[in-house]
Amino acid sequence: MRESKIWMATSSDDKYTEARDILTEFGVELERIDVEKIEVQADDPVEIVVYSLRQMEDDGRAVVMEDAGIFIEHLGGFPGPYSSYVLGRLGNPGILKLMEDVEDRSAHYQSAVAIRSGNEISSFRGYVRGTIASSVKGTGGFGYDPIFIPDEGDGRTFGEMTEEEKNVISHRARAFRKLGEWLASSP
Repeated sequence: MRESKIWMATSSDDKYTEARDILTEFGVELERIDVEKIEVQADDPVEIVVYSLRQMEDDGRAVVMEDAGIFIEHLGGFPGPYSSYVLGRLGNPGILKLMEDVEDRSAHYQSAVAIRSGNEISSFRGYVRGTIASSVKGTGGFGYDPIFIPDEGDGRTFGEMTEEEKNVISHRARAFRKLGEWLASSP
């Protein structure tokens, strides 16, 4: 394995916990560096995390960053990589207001994970398709979880699922599993 201990640069307790739980499956220890990342404004979450990693000082540790967004079809993929900003301004009730009387409620979550080890940066994506609920449901998860119903689930929102249930199918879990598999298969 290339790295058995890596650091995640994030200011989000929730993202860190989810990533740590997934990487544990691969024998990877995840520590945290609490940073506010410098984000380039881009439509592709991979571009955002790669840029952010390049802006961080390299102190020799393997560092991972993650960026995610919810992409709503009816809104042309909005809020996408601007999801955090939009959530802070509109919240889930605001998104539901934008979706009032909308039939096509399809959406997908996308997560981009990038790791920098030495001069090498590798990236991984995770997706989950679903629909936007008609109301806020559940108190679990974070972000848009209480309004996102994954297609692969049983009709509940991520906010109604336990952390373990969500980690089976979430976009972030899928991206971090790809990272874990890559780390486990690397010499």
